[in-house]
Amino acid sequence: MSLRLDDIDRRLVLATQDGLPLVPRPYHELATQLGIAPAEVMERLLRMLARGVIRRIGAVPNHYAIGYTANGMSVWDVPDEAIDELGVRVGALDFVTHCYHRPRRLPQWPYNLFAMVHGGSRAEVLDKVAAIARLLGPLCRAHDVLFSTEILKKTGLRIGG
Repeated sequence: MSLRLDDIDRRLVLATQDGLPLVPRPYHELATQLGIAPAEVMERLLRMLARGVIRRIGAVPNHYAIGYTANGMSVWDVPDEAIDELGVRVGALDFVTHCYHRPRRLPQWPYNLFAMVHGGSRAEVLDKVAAIARLLGPLCRAHDVLFSTEILKKTGLRIGG
């Protein structure tokens, strides 16, 4: 599978690498900038998603700016055979922003389920983590919370102009 970009795909990536335009119709704005139809903008983005050129299109909020100053990655040791079902249940919680399966690194790291939790305080995050523990019940063998200590710059795909 080729990851080569034609000229329009390349210009589309350049136009979006700092985010979509913050306007009511961002794909129409991009279409105007690129001189193509809005439907083609959407088709090209979907095609790049399908090819793995880009991984996702989504909002990347600054949690600190919206009042969530405590951010904790909760990590869980759950049975491998139950991880898909448990991941779906944990990921559906309204206070979990992302949830995924990661490989264990035994013996030091037994955790295989990760769930990001945000709150206004560490105590709030810990309360939310306790709710996850209740949801997992006896299938949770161990867990921990890794709190953020700084804001990392989040960026998407970058290519030279």
